Amino acid sequence: MTSTAVHLPLPRVPRVRGAAGRLQDNPVAGNKRVLLAAPRGYCAGVDRAVVAVEKALERYGAPVYVRKQIVHNIHVVTELEQKGAIFVEEVDEVPEGAHVVFSAHGVSPAVVEAASDRGLHAIDATCPLVTKVHREAVRFARDDFEILLIGHEGHEEVEGTAGEAPEHVTIVNSPAEADTVQVKDPSKVVWLSQTTLSVDETMETVNRLRARFPEMHNPPSDDICYATQNRQVAIKKVAANADLVIVVGSSNSSNSVRLVEVALEYGAKAAYRVDYAEEVKQEWLDGVATVGVTSGASVPEVLVREVLDALDGAGYRDVEEVKTAEEDLMFSLPKELRQDAAGQRDARALGGRSSSGNA
Repeated sequence: MTSTAVHLPLPRVPRVRGAAGRLQDNPVAGNKRVLLAAPRGYCAGVDRAVVAVEKALERYGAPVYVRKQIVHNIHVVTELEQKGAIFVEEVDEVPEGAHVVFSAHGVSPAVVEAASDRGLHAIDATCPLVTKVHREAVRFARDDFEILLIGHEGHEEVEGTAGEAPEHVTIVNSPAEADTVQVKDPSKVVWLSQTTLSVDETMETVNRLRARFPEMHNPPSDDICYATQNRQVAIKKVAANADLVIVVGSSNSSNSVRLVEVALEYGAKAAYRVDYAEEVKQEWLDGVATVGVTSGASVPEVLVREVLDALDGAGYRDVEEVKTAEEDLMFSLPKELRQDAAGQRDARALGGRSSSGNA
C-alpha cells in the first residue's frame, strides 16, 4: 500500500456554504442508501483537548494561545479562534507570562523547557495515549535501546515522541523504509509507533523489520490508539458493501487520510475526504447506490450530519448505522482545569464523550 502524505500546516480555505439542494436526486440501479460507520468522529483524547481550550478561555479569558493546531480539523480550529484562541507555531510567538495550551499531539521536552524559559503558564492537553508512547520512548532509551519509531516524519506527534530521546530514535516512514533502515545492535532494538496510523500498514512495517531484526522488542502495549483502530475496523465493514465512501476530516489529519486508504483497500469502488458537505461532488454519486460515510477522530458530529443532509437531498434517505464497537473511554482534563475559579470541581472535569458517533 502507498501512503498518502500528510500535509502541514492545514491550509486555511474559507468555507463556502450552501450544500442544501445542490446535489441532484438522479436515478441509479438499485435502492439508494447510506451505510454510516460507528464508531466515528471525536475520540476521548480529542474531546479532552478541545474542552481544555474552551475551559482555559472561560477560566483565564481571551486570548489563550495554542501551540500548533489543538487537533487536526479546520472547523474546530476556526471555531476556537472565534472564541479567542490564538494558534501559533512555536512558543516563542507567545507573549511572556501568557497561557499556552500544548496540542493533543504532544510536545518534546525542548518545547516544555522553552515555554518555561518564557514564563508561560503551560496547559498540557496531550492525549494520554500519546503520553504513554512518550513514556515508553524514555524508558527504552534509558535502557539503551535503539527505537524504531514508525510514523510520518514532520507530524507533530512524531516530533514530540522523537524529542523524548533524539539520540535513540530513528523514524521509519513506511514499509519500504523498513527494508533499508540500519541499527547498531540488532539485539537492542524496539519498535514504537505514531498512534494514528493504518493498523495494516504498521503491521506490514513491523513484519518487515522483524524479518531483518528477529530479536526486535515490541512495545509493552499497542501504540495505535483504540479510536484509530475502531474507526478503521468500522470502515472496513462499510467499504465491502459501498460504491462510494466519504470520509469527513481535514487534509492534515493522519487518521482521516488513513480511513480513505483503508476504504479503498477493503472494497470501496471510490473514496474521498472532505472537510465540509459542500465539497461532495455530483459526479461522485453518478451510478452510486450505496454511500459509506465516516469521519476522523478529530471531527465533530455536526459535520457528518451536514454530509448526511446533503446526501438526503440527493435521494440517499435510507441511513443504516454499521456499528462494530462501543466506546466509553473518558480522560480527565489537565489538572489546571479540573476546578473552577472558586476552587470547586468543575462539572466538565472529564473530557471524552460516553457514546461513539455522537460527539
